[in-house]
Formats: sequence, structure tokens, C-alpha cells
Amino acid sequence: MTAIVDIRDLQKTYASGHLALSGITLAIAEGEILALLGPNGAGKTTLISTICGLVRPTSGRVTVGGHDIVTDWRAARRMIGLVPQEIALEPFESVAKTVAMSRGLFGLRRDDAAIEQVLTSLTLWDKRDAQIKELSGGMKRRVLIAKALAHEPRVLFLDEPTAGVDVELRRGMWDVVADLKSRGTTIILTTHYIEEAEAIADRIGVIDKGRLQLVEGKSALMARMGRKELRIALRAPLAAVPDQLLGRVTLADGGLTLVYGYDTRADRTGITTLLADLATEGIVLRDLSTRQSSLEEIFLSLLAAGQESAA
Repeated sequence: MTAIVDIRDLQKTYASGHLALSGITLAIAEGEILALLGPNGAGKTTLISTICGLVRPTSGRVTVGGHDIVTDWRAARRMIGLVPQEIALEPFESVAKTVAMSRGLFGLRRDDAAIEQVLTSLTLWDKRDAQIKELSGGMKRRVLIAKALAHEPRVLFLDEPTAGVDVELRRGMWDVVADLKSRGTTIILTTHYIEEAEAIADRIGVIDKGRLQLVEGKSALMARMGRKELRIALRAPLAAVPDQLLGRVTLADGGLTLVYGYDTRADRTGITTLLADLATEGIVLRDLSTRQSSLEEIFLSLLAAGQESAA
């Protein structure tokens, strides 16, 4: 696929000497959803702000749709929609006027049909005449997205789009993002909710201390770094792990469950040998189940590995 956002050796050093971004190189394909994960202060918001023209890079080059964000910034910015983390809306303005005004900021003519289409796609059309102050937090988030889409950008940046939103509204926002993707919008989002990235992203990028530690397809990442866990439910509880099984399994659920971790990429998982040893010990099984490592566990292990290498 064609890269619509191309970042080459991007660096940002503030006047204080703080290195916020260090050698970021990344190509973002048109129509994909890229989730950027990282702890507070990792550089996620600085990266987005730089691409969107809110922060000037110290060195490196970024193009959006082939337009350089420094030398051809008007054309680059025209292709970008930004949904900031903070909700900053005029409380007494109507929803429709709030969104329509954004078109004017980009020099576009009034287009009531376009505004209706955006509001309808975000289930805001029935609220078009409502004042912002009358809306729930989730609806205000949708208004922010509508504002960002009013000038018909090809790239949408979402900085913590579901921060402070309850679980039901968060999942509703995921549906909105999926719909935008289906219509060809490229989406880059930062999030603290690991399940959010796991649910909707095509690729995962991990940033820490201003460096891009990893960018990989979500499925490939989970297959490459994920482990599986075999949980063995027992008919009778064990007081301790038998000597023959020490170092291979752990006890859980008050001794009623044995937990065995294994690498799905290995030639042999060791499960057959384990079950034979359980039979030898006279341990009677009640049930078997497996669980894949979550993206959160993989993310935490990547950060830990990065900290060890930096030490």
C-alpha cells in the first residue's frame, strides 16, 4: 500500500535540552489504523503535534500525501484532521455551527450537505441544533471528531480519543473509527487503553523515551511475541506442586488449577509430556483451557526489555 504519511529520521529537542523525539522513521499506509502505545512522556503527543504542524521539528523530514510539513505546510495541513485530547468547545454554540466553522478555517465554501453527512455518520444529526453544553462527554468527543472531519481530510489523528469515556461509549467510538476506516480514512491514534489498540488497530507502534521501539502488524506481533497458557482444572486440590512438575507449572485457584506456559512457535510445546507426567502422579483432570497472551502483557514486556537494554 502507498504511504500517505512518511516520517524520516525525525528529531525534536526543546530549548531546555529535553530530547522528545529521537530518530523516528515510520511510513503509514493509506487506509490503515496505527495505534501508538507508550507511557506518559514517551513522545506520543509530541509526534502527533509535529506531524500536524503544532510543533516544529529540530531535524528530519515529514510528508503527508507527498507535501512537506515545513516547506509545503498549507497543503500538508489541509490533508490532516486532528482530534485533541482536551475537549475545548464553545459551550453556547450549536453542534452544526461548531462543525461548519471548521470548514471555513481551511478556506472551504459552505456545504450544508457535507456537514449533514459528517454529523449523520457520527450520529449527531439529531443533535445539530443543541448547544455544546447540553451534550454528554461521549457526544462532545464525537463533535471533536466531526470538527476534524469537516474539511474532508485523508488522515485523522486521534489523541486519546476515549479518555474519560465509559466502557459503553468507548466501544461505540471504536465503531465510529471502524466506519471511518471503511471509507478510506487513515487513522493514527494514541491510547492508554491496551484493549482499544487490540480491538481496532492494524499495526501497533511502541514509543518510549522518544524512540520508536517497534512497529508491527498486530496479529504478527501477538503471534511472534505472545505465549499461550494451558490451564488445567483438577478434580481435587493440590497442596503443592509435585516434585516431578516443579519449575514447569504453577498452582492457582487454591490448588484447583495448574498453569503451564508455552511458546506457540516452538517445535514441541511439552504438553504431551506434561499430561503423561500428571497421569503418572495420579492427578485427575477436570478440564483444560488455553489463553493467548494479551497485547497488554506483550506491551509491558517490550517496555521492560527496553529499560534493561538502556541500563
